[in-house]
Amino acid sequence: MSTPKNVALVVGANGIAGLNLIEHLEALGGWEVIGLSRRGGENRPGVRFISVDLLDAADSREKLSGLTQVTHIFYAAYQDRPTLAELVAPNVAMLVNVVDAVEPVARNLQHINLMQGYKVYGAQLGPFKTPARETDAPHMPPAFNVDQQVFLERRQQGKAWTWSALRPSVVVGYAMGTPMNAALAIAVYASMSKELGIPLRFPGPPSAYDVLMDLTDARLLAHAMLWAATSPEAANQAFNINNGDQFRWSELWPKIARMFDLEVAPPLPISLVETMADKAPLWDRMVAEHGLAPNPYTDINPWRHAQGMFSIHFDFLADPSKARRHGFPGHIETEAMFREVFADYRRRKVIP
Repeated sequence: MSTPKNVALVVGANGIAGLNLIEHLEALGGWEVIGLSRRGGENRPGVRFISVDLLDAADSREKLSGLTQVTHIFYAAYQDRPTLAELVAPNVAMLVNVVDAVEPVARNLQHINLMQGYKVYGAQLGPFKTPARETDAPHMPPAFNVDQQVFLERRQQGKAWTWSALRPSVVVGYAMGTPMNAALAIAVYASMSKELGIPLRFPGPPSAYDVLMDLTDARLLAHAMLWAATSPEAANQAFNINNGDQFRWSELWPKIARMFDLEVAPPLPISLVETMADKAPLWDRMVAEHGLAPNPYTDINPWRHAQGMFSIHFDFLADPSKARRHGFPGHIETEAMFREVFADYRRRKVIP
């Protein structure tokens, strides 16, 4: 059997970006996919997984040095740490270990795509210039994703392959077992509200209810990742990727409530981490009564990420027009995105 022309190495394969990219490549056909993660995954035709500790350079070389056919690397791995300074070493090391192991042996390597985000603009620090643009001045380090881009820029000098960096907003879509999943948080929070017979309350502070925001559909992001990795117009550049519209929770929240046949009550700030910590018995009851997929409540762990999103008290948006000017046509209405994502969770029997 001949080797497929395109071989994608998806780093962070079980995260929301990596998982949705793999599903997109599977649907397209013509791609062999290799997924990397610490947990590994279930192999299927056209997709195989490698369990690897990317923080271990020796383990990375041992597991990845045979990937001679890789043509495109999609890097979407992330290691969380308590402080911004502590984020730098592990997250840069993982990228370096992948490139050090694969680039020397992948003779037909064409592109490395790097996943970033609005942290490049200082969104994690507080109010930042909006709409953020790719030409905005950098902020005072530490900033691990800036260091990652600098590494790729330097490594690419004189090489045949190119790089790109994508900067999505908060990513919304299907994934399980990952802590960075706002859609799952809203879906479970709303489903539990309905189960308990209570209205859907916005759980963030009043200052967050009216800020202007944008989001990024995970499926749209997957299209953008492939576009950036295969389009000459995108080579060696960074691009903001979001849905293309803006919203305020005060307008969108009642629409989300209607998607679950719920009433809305005034916002009430709560700690989602603390409030949802005791909900395992409720979840187990819902799984049994509604015939849901047997996902353990330990896999429903997006509360800290969602609490951070619902606590944003300043405008949070970026200008996506550069990607449009360079040929990426993708966009989706955010309300429609939520409706489709919740329908997807229902089809997969994650929520009633």
